[in-house]
Amino acid sequence: MRNLGIVAHIDAGKTTVSERILYYGGVENRMGEVHEGTATMDYLEEERARGITITAAATTVPWRGHDLHLIDTPGHVDFTVEVERCMRVLDGAVLVVNGVAGVQAQSETVWRQMKRHGVRALAFVNQLDRPGADFMRCVADLKKRLGLPAVPVQYPLVQSPRGQGRGGRAVVDLLTRECLEFPEAEQGKDPRVVPLPPEVVDEVLVLRAELFDVLAEEDEELMNAVLEEREPPLAVLKRALRRRVLAGTLVPVFGGAALRNVGIQPLLDAVVDYLPSPADAPPVHGVHALSGITLERRPDPAGPACALGFKLVADANEDLLFARVYSGTLKPGMKLYNPRAKRMERIARVLRMHAGERHALAEARPGEIVALTGCKFSVTGDTLCEHDEPILLERPVFPEPVLTRVVEPESGGDRDKLRAALDRLAFEDPTFTVREDEDTGQWLVAGMGELHLEIKEHRLRDDFHLAVRAGQPRVAYREALLAKAHGAGRVDRVLGGVHLFGAVELELAPAVDGLARLTWDADCKVPPEFRSALEEALRLEAQSGPRFGFPLSALTFRLHGGESHPESDAEAGYVQAASQAMRAALAGAEVTLLEPVMAFEIGAPPEAMSAIIGDLNAKHAEIRDLAAEGDWRTVQGRVPLFHVFGYATTLRSLSQGRASFALTPAGFARVPEAELGSRGLTWS
Repeated sequence: MRNLGIVAHIDAGKTTVSERILYYGGVENRMGEVHEGTATMDYLEEERARGITITAAATTVPWRGHDLHLIDTPGHVDFTVEVERCMRVLDGAVLVVNGVAGVQAQSETVWRQMKRHGVRALAFVNQLDRPGADFMRCVADLKKRLGLPAVPVQYPLVQSPRGQGRGGRAVVDLLTRECLEFPEAEQGKDPRVVPLPPEVVDEVLVLRAELFDVLAEEDEELMNAVLEEREPPLAVLKRALRRRVLAGTLVPVFGGAALRNVGIQPLLDAVVDYLPSPADAPPVHGVHALSGITLERRPDPAGPACALGFKLVADANEDLLFARVYSGTLKPGMKLYNPRAKRMERIARVLRMHAGERHALAEARPGEIVALTGCKFSVTGDTLCEHDEPILLERPVFPEPVLTRVVEPESGGDRDKLRAALDRLAFEDPTFTVREDEDTGQWLVAGMGELHLEIKEHRLRDDFHLAVRAGQPRVAYREALLAKAHGAGRVDRVLGGVHLFGAVELELAPAVDGLARLTWDADCKVPPEFRSALEEALRLEAQSGPRFGFPLSALTFRLHGGESHPESDAEAGYVQAASQAMRAALAGAEVTLLEPVMAFEIGAPPEAMSAIIGDLNAKHAEIRDLAAEGDWRTVQGRVPLFHVFGYATTLRSLSQGRASFALTPAGFARVPEAELGSRGLTWS
């Protein structure tokens, strides 16, 4: 078994690679095409209309007696959450690189996600049939920009000399020195071995020697063969290469042109030969839900059941919880415990997904990625386990939304329907948040970008049949404390004949590491049974800052002191006292405004770059790097999101449509006080 994702920057050809894998694995009898809207993995109407992947789609492909559980992920930055939650449960991945553009901004983002989750990787340089494609430049790009220990194990003969594209249809396997040709007239068949062209023999021998030297660094048997100048057995080479991939110290680089059906079968062979199986991956670790001690789960079918829900889809008919099974065996009708919700879940069905199609399974064993139905309380990141052995696995961490938009129903009678629909969308997507404005009665929805919010608006129309009015997107500002603040609250009164008492003292402070947290001093007198309600009240108060009404971020709460009168202590009293203390602390606090900052990468021809840099300077951008690669220039840096709304139109005008750009969230920064007025921001 292999669990792998196909990841890359947008338009590098991930879905085309996935479609060829489905075809050659025998799952589909035709090749779906993204540009024709017939791709199997892009099964949503929105995906087919736009020609991009929006949601991660899962399938299973047989190859050489193995089951490949494959997830095709989006490349657009607005849907980075899809990649993040998939990386959390995958063992391996294929990083697809554009053969012309090389490593791009989102390529760097997904590589960081892979490193963070310990996902082992192969690299596939795609689109080598296009003019300007250069396999060796892309290998160098992987080493330079990603710091990857990238080593070619193939030498593609797809590009013509000097990277002009439209060359041959073959790749040379550096391990075996076989030249594999992919005849255009026999696209459904296996590649055939042909003689190695004389003009590439020298380059192949050089690359092969370099590969052997790298592998010999950590393999004594191979080192002896190299020193004795004898040909090592193929099994020794593959074993050494697999060992390095599993250790994460080497990334093999393959090449081809998925659209022209070149290089896919050797890539599938490499997935089986080099990427880890669930048994090769280290045991998953979590904490006991009650005692907090560290536990581990091994891929044992007879062990205690343990699965991580990494994605929730709020389907029109039933919710689907995508889960990775780490231990035990899951079966329909089985009851499992959710330690976060403290509820039992009954699994109605266990499904194997093929994009939008569902196939019922009798059971799911360790390592399998399946969809579960019947789970009513579980969301993304929840663990399902045995009630008697409750374990909490680490939850994925998601970025904060950077854009907000006002949404309201066109008909007043649809208010309740819209509220329910928005709650459903927020329930399945952790980067989509919803907040009702009590003053206007409108809803403020927040997401990762303009496209992200536009897709949600279309889902309200198509899936929930609601007509809505949406305002223009605006920056999702945050407020932050600059110094510590103290406050106290006290409630001691009779309400409805019941005596309510509560007294709270707290200290607010900026979070040094940017992570919000709440702590209780040992001498705090707030009774333990009221603390969870009090914490919830403080979090609600933090949703509206004292200066502009934006949510407070990077805030730490420390609760100390307070009072307790056991005969009249009441939850409502402590909740009201906490709200009073919070308002008192914020009343005199020094507060600043934060805005989202985006990391940008812009590629353009030399003649357009001076105008682009001038425009970036006018937008208060911080330029960090300017690079030249042949007749192409690349500029990288950071810029406030406020200044790059609709930037695609501006860039198209500055470059006559020849430039490309990518934006990725890069945290928050203070808004200069001098700019507040020009942005229409006034004291609340």
